[in-house]
Amino acid sequence: MSETRALGPQETGGDPAGTAYSTAEHIRLAETHSAHNYAPLPVVVAEGDGAWVTDVEGRRYLDCLAGYSAVNFGHRNPELVAAARQQLERVTLTSRAFYHDRFAPFVAALAGLAGKGRVLPMNSGAEAVETAVKVSRRWAYDVKGVPADQATIVVAGGNFHGRTTTIVSFSDDPDAYGGYGPYTPGFRSVPYGDADAAAEAVDSTTAAILVEPVQGEAGVIVPPPDYLPRLRELCDRHRVLLIADEVQSGLGRTGTVRACEHTGVVPDAYLFGKALGGGILPVSAMVADEDVLGVVKPGQHGSTFGGNPMACALGSTVVRMLRDGPYLDNARRLGELLRTRLKEFEGRGAVSTRCIGLWAGIDVSPELATGRRMCELLAERGVLVKDTHGSTIRLSPPLVVSEDDLDWGLDQIAAVLTELGA
Repeated sequence: MSETRALGPQETGGDPAGTAYSTAEHIRLAETHSAHNYAPLPVVVAEGDGAWVTDVEGRRYLDCLAGYSAVNFGHRNPELVAAARQQLERVTLTSRAFYHDRFAPFVAALAGLAGKGRVLPMNSGAEAVETAVKVSRRWAYDVKGVPADQATIVVAGGNFHGRTTTIVSFSDDPDAYGGYGPYTPGFRSVPYGDADAAAEAVDSTTAAILVEPVQGEAGVIVPPPDYLPRLRELCDRHRVLLIADEVQSGLGRTGTVRACEHTGVVPDAYLFGKALGGGILPVSAMVADEDVLGVVKPGQHGSTFGGNPMACALGSTVVRMLRDGPYLDNARRLGELLRTRLKEFEGRGAVSTRCIGLWAGIDVSPELATGRRMCELLAERGVLVKDTHGSTIRLSPPLVVSEDDLDWGLDQIAAVLTELGA
């Protein structure tokens, strides 16, 4: 299924003559002129369609990463492309200095989808988390009565909430925080999935518990079923905000709009991003009720591009697609196939596997290969995945992937594990 087809010459902005670059030339220029903050696989994508992408040499790959869940609805989804094209022909940016006709429909729709009253739109997921940090602290001072500059936020070990200076201050990944001190104070980190440890960290200064319902970057780590309910009870007892970072886990990835739904927990605030922009624009938001977001007054927080007309047009379309489309059903149905197939890998090259909806982590036996090597071997077979933390790989294909294509992709993983074992 990873057949090659001719794309023809690819015009590029970096080449005035419009001559096509080969894969090697693209990589050479990128390595020469870009900062080396990533180590990409040697694949240069030129086109995307649904769950598939095509490189500059014309080879097709099954995309089992989907932009870390930003492309949940598939590459070039017709509904999203149409929404973007229509808005491009009207107005793209006004700033929040004025209202625009896409803003109210978007915030109303997203608030309704999340079951909350108010929306604060931003751009990246990291901005949504930064917004939550600021709002939580403001709430602690204005509402809870925490003494000035004393508010604390409890976070979980193994977290990934973004890469700003404040956010990496409460990361325990040396690659994320190393060399970026001095670090922002005010955070208490406890082991993920350990509600007792969270309880020990909460005191009268605690403004919020910030947690991922499922930890994506850590390797798709699903906590014990009583973890979020116990955090909810803890927050209620101590008058603390429970903030769910659903940037990766939300908007269909786990088969629900919000991953919190799996345990019936309703946090005080949701943080959305990635898929909210349909894989076309960065769009994020903090969604909560008036008693939380009402602490922010004019001039106290904002963003030039946050809530822009293009973002709102796409975000409204995403909300409608989640409500009316097949995406949640697809994630649940194909998630069962994924879970079943992954179990076949355990003891056959995989130490363990985890799956929730259409999202999975595979811990490959370190004796066989690193996660990076697995990604390289799978790319050679026409499947794109991403490694994390040593020998773990993550799968998060677009929710539009077909059953046959998903099965084929899993066949390639099985084949690579078999080859490595031999």
